Amino acid sequence: MFKRVALYGAGVIVLLALTLLLVLVWQGRKKPDTSGQYVALGSSFAAGLGLGPRMPGSPLVCMRSTHGYPHLLAAMTGLSLVDMSCSGSTTDHILHGGQVFLGPQLDAIGPETRLVTITSGGNDVGYIGDLTLASGRGGMIGKLLWKGPKPVAERDFGKVTENVVRIVQEIRRRAPRAVVVVVSYPAVLPEQGSCAALGIDAAMADTGRQIAARLHDATQAAARRAGAVFVDMAAAGAGHDACAPEPWVNGAAPASGAPFHPSQAGARATAAEVFKAIAGKFVAG
Repeated sequence: MFKRVALYGAGVIVLLALTLLLVLVWQGRKKPDTSGQYVALGSSFAAGLGLGPRMPGSPLVCMRSTHGYPHLLAAMTGLSLVDMSCSGSTTDHILHGGQVFLGPQLDAIGPETRLVTITSGGNDVGYIGDLTLASGRGGMIGKLLWKGPKPVAERDFGKVTENVVRIVQEIRRRAPRAVVVVVSYPAVLPEQGSCAALGIDAAMADTGRQIAARLHDATQAAARRAGAVFVDMAAAGAGHDACAPEPWVNGAAPASGAPFHPSQAGARATAAEVFKAIAGKFVAG
């Protein structure tokens, strides 16, 4: 009897796993909508991880929220949005695809595209992942496998710059009239030290600040080289880090939202900063 129940349970698990795999493959093979006036590209900081309901029809792996800054910005501009942002994605995924069966995020750029935002690069250099693991929020597997942060000098910030330049160039090839905006990551860590909300020691906070600063410089350099608009959320978010009285970013164990990711206040602030940056540069329609 026990063996029969165990075999049945194992069969159910296998069936569920196969069903999930088929769903992921099916979602990955769906061709993106290219009719959007505004296309959002990037990682979880753009996807609004943990901020609200999953965007209907979006790939399960992306964990796209309807409360991320792209949706707020679309409402402010009145533009139709195609949100291609995906939690866990890298600049390579934007360019070439390959994230759990998904194609390139760039495939949504079409002749109707008038505005594109890009928030990416953190996953390329292990920025938020290291903060999450250092705070003990990576689960049992993270505790077993993570041996500490890789030296900052060994992280490929140069590749982030080159890839973001290529992304902007490809957007311009597909949609010459589009305004392209590179949006940097907001300040997660305070200017000095650490705090209880972060759940990390001062040494890890120092490493995180170095990574954040070099990532900021890498994306800013790419925007300058490619002639894109640069929205400096690190500067705009100064004084609104996870340790601040009015944070725009969560700490390690937020009551709502994802660890070390923008809060709803952060998403609203990002949308407002982008909207301000494109004023006078952009005309809908």
